Amino acid sequence: MSQSKYDALKLVNQLCFPLYAAAREVVKRYRPYLDELDLTYTQYITMMVMWEQKEITVKALGEKLFLDSGTMTPVLKSLEAKGYVVRKRSTTDERSVSVFLTDSGEALKERAVEVPAKVAGCVGLEPEEAFQLYGLLYKVLNIEK
Repeated sequence: MSQSKYDALKLVNQLCFPLYAAAREVVKRYRPYLDELDLTYTQYITMMVMWEQKEITVKALGEKLFLDSGTMTPVLKSLEAKGYVVRKRSTTDERSVSVFLTDSGEALKERAVEVPAKVAGCVGLEPEEAFQLYGLLYKVLNIEK
């Protein structure tokens, strides 16, 4: 069968499409568990960083999550309104804002601890397959794990 110069434009030939669709599907599977915590997926991954770091600049947080400041600002405002984090401007550099985990934010960690295992059971991959996919995705992102 001859190849058309337009074959590259077929959806079935795009690596980006199954990545996009799979990401949306996985996030959708998180929704019922995150609804119980009153968190969006973006708020959840932000809290995951906060549980590890306790304090981080907005810039560094955005870099870790691959999110720009236009996305980070409303996420942090919402988490701050819920009492999970506090933002403070640096006293030495007014352009820099740091985010601090509150006691309430730390307490949320206990309620969230089972979310990853619950979602893993919904994904349908064997542990070895999940490990391989994880490695490949981090390779695509050009991040050493």
